[in-house]
Amino acid sequence: MVDAAPAPKTHGGSFKDKDKPVEVRLSNIIAAKAVSDAVRTSLGPKGMDKMIKTSNGEVIITNDGATILKHMAVLHPAAKMLVDLSAAQDVEAGDGTTSVVVLAGSLLGAAQKMLNKGIHPTTIAESFQKASHKANEFLTDMATKLDLSDRESLLKSASTSLNSKIVSQYSGLFAPIAVDAVLRVIEPSTAVNVDLKDIRIVKKVGGTIDDTELVDGLVLAQNVVKSAGGPTRIEKAKIGLIQFQLSPPKPDMENQIIVNDYRQMDKILKEERQYLLNMVKKIKKSGCNVLFIQKSILRDAVNDLSLHFLAKLKIMVIKDIERDEIEFICKSTGCKPIADIDSFTEDKLGYADLIDEVSDVGSRVVKVTGVKHAGKTVSILCHGANSLVLEEAERSLHDALCVIRCLVKKKYLIAGGGAPEIEVSLRLQEYAKTLRGMEAHCFQAFSEALEVIPITLAENAGLNPIAIVTELRNRHALGETTAGINVRKGAITNILDENVIQPLLVSTSAIELAAETVKMLLKIDDLVQTR
Repeated sequence: MVDAAPAPKTHGGSFKDKDKPVEVRLSNIIAAKAVSDAVRTSLGPKGMDKMIKTSNGEVIITNDGATILKHMAVLHPAAKMLVDLSAAQDVEAGDGTTSVVVLAGSLLGAAQKMLNKGIHPTTIAESFQKASHKANEFLTDMATKLDLSDRESLLKSASTSLNSKIVSQYSGLFAPIAVDAVLRVIEPSTAVNVDLKDIRIVKKVGGTIDDTELVDGLVLAQNVVKSAGGPTRIEKAKIGLIQFQLSPPKPDMENQIIVNDYRQMDKILKEERQYLLNMVKKIKKSGCNVLFIQKSILRDAVNDLSLHFLAKLKIMVIKDIERDEIEFICKSTGCKPIADIDSFTEDKLGYADLIDEVSDVGSRVVKVTGVKHAGKTVSILCHGANSLVLEEAERSLHDALCVIRCLVKKKYLIAGGGAPEIEVSLRLQEYAKTLRGMEAHCFQAFSEALEVIPITLAENAGLNPIAIVTELRNRHALGETTAGINVRKGAITNILDENVIQPLLVSTSAIELAAETVKMLLKIDDLVQTR
């Protein structure tokens, strides 16, 4: 990285320091490839996991590319672009976050070889962009149309995504949960997208991953307040969600009041009691029998006296509802958040058939079932023996949900196991023969760079990458478009017979985003740091 410096003196309209852009470009490529190599070993079903220790001492074990890169302390600006690339793939497709970075690293390696041959960076960047569009055309040709009523194919796609995760042995449990969760919150015949905010994953340490379940309704990690002896189970619940405090008001400024007369003290206590009693009576009058209280930072959300009154009136209380949970609760139960006691009316209440606090494998959760808007939202209650496993289970579930979302957005499937990359590579090589000049070279280099995915899959599975990829190329040349690497058998097989399939959107967005990032990196000819 260089500081802002005066421009070099020019002679005859050309730069005197011609080596500088070359050095900067080389530095960018080396930094970006270093990031790519760091996550490369995590690709595929036999990929390795990374243990990351964050700056605050937290330990994370994962093989999700986006998570690894997000927690890496990357300083080089070009390397940061690859971190952003992985995050962009996570937003766009949700899966393939490792593949996209490995692919970008391979394309940068190919670009470096062509730069050394004297090909201009703009030519390489634009040719790569065209090649990525052509590759996506070929991928679309190979893809199979999918109908969302084909549950079997949806399950296979979710399982393929889960097979490369730490929790791969639970893919038989997670895949149906992911498929059912998405299908419940959409209308399969008309849906073109899925809002994953309608699917909430609640994590609870305790039990094993086998105890994970899909709840048609709402699950709250907060417990029912039982200190005053209130109910823990309510049928035909009318739910009020309040954003004000059930505790005595406090002045805005920090003040101390000194009371020197016990009669005044008695009066203050009586007024406090009356104030709280009036609030609780208004709540009861509206017909509310379950109260959700938003977490407050100003003062106690609820105090012992108000809890006592609520318990006497048989109103269940759940406090410390987080701000980001409000929208989901409202959508699930049909309630509206209430900002002050005067607007606490019956029309703002939500409804549920049953609210019950259950003891679930060593931890207690509140389940709200029979909600008013059944089918609009679902919750997934995720269990794990410790927080490390639990966090990774949540990430894996999120990826599986994203895979199903990809199939809703773009209803096409392609084979996995490196099959599409080899097929596109061969087709691009054929197409490159019809081109002339530098563009043909660039297309050829792009097609060879795509082979990094099957090579990496073979390497990570402990196979001989040269022998495997050569055989894979031969099989595809003979017309076996679905031949791929079966890492479990250590051989080339028809990958569709092994049920390894993935959404088209994951592959197309990975190629497009990788080519776009490489184009941006090649167009940079100087790094200027400003203070």
